[in-house]
Amino acid sequence: MSLLYDWLIGPFADFGFMRRALAACLALSLGSGAMGVFLVLRRMSLIGDTMAHSVLPGAAIGFMLAGMSLPAMSLGGFLAGLLVALASGLVSRFTPQKEDASFASFFMISLAIGVLLVSTHGSAVDLMHVLFGSILAVDDGSLILMASVASTTLMVLAVIFRGLVAECFDPLYLRALNGRGGLYHVLFLTLVVLNMVSGFQALGTLMAVGLMMLPATAARFWVREVWSLICLATLVAFVSGYIGLVLSYQFNWPSGPAIVLVAGALYLLSLAIGPRDGILLPLLVRRHLRS
Repeated sequence: MSLLYDWLIGPFADFGFMRRALAACLALSLGSGAMGVFLVLRRMSLIGDTMAHSVLPGAAIGFMLAGMSLPAMSLGGFLAGLLVALASGLVSRFTPQKEDASFASFFMISLAIGVLLVSTHGSAVDLMHVLFGSILAVDDGSLILMASVASTTLMVLAVIFRGLVAECFDPLYLRALNGRGGLYHVLFLTLVVLNMVSGFQALGTLMAVGLMMLPATAARFWVREVWSLICLATLVAFVSGYIGLVLSYQFNWPSGPAIVLVAGALYLLSLAIGPRDGILLPLLVRRHLRS
């Protein structure tokens, strides 16, 4: 019993930075779980990855102007991500190029500019911090930002939920019905960028998308309805954060990769034994029928 306490509860009971990191995981899970589900439903999973990297040049400019300032880097990252999202949408609307191709193009440009700015105006440590984050170093300001983004995300989703679901499954019908499909799309992309900015403070631009996409892709092997997908993805994201923090503390692993690796392990487990399209269950059922 004492061993279980030392492993699972002791780090959070004894250290304030671990409690803040766990609270940050909860805030990130509440926003990222829902965003990941809608990215999967809209077949925009890889676009989510490109948007995570698109915040890098804005964060780098904020770093150049104000150092490791949370407001400056967050504002710069949000504006850069929003600019890439809007530019990609305009290119896909006024040219034959598809949205995923335009996102990929702007993503490569943004990533190159961001890495160049940080590496030429900072140190290797600064670059690693921006790329990989440090959830164990989350302060009160970062925690307030994450909680605010999560609250804003949930409130906006509550208002546009039905329209956004309709836009995911039948955008032409929604456009013919009330013509608000474009508005839902813009609001959705804005929420994605906000959650990417919130996540990069803790996990970095390279890891933030992992906590958004892996729980969402894992959830689809267990449940079907959109609301249940969101709830399960949020739960998987938080459990990944909790276990990742425990492993990071006990084995001195980097926290961000540990959290994402746990989420990846839960995805592989779901892929293997999930009741909805999992790999092993149909094989077991087939073997049972043969016997």
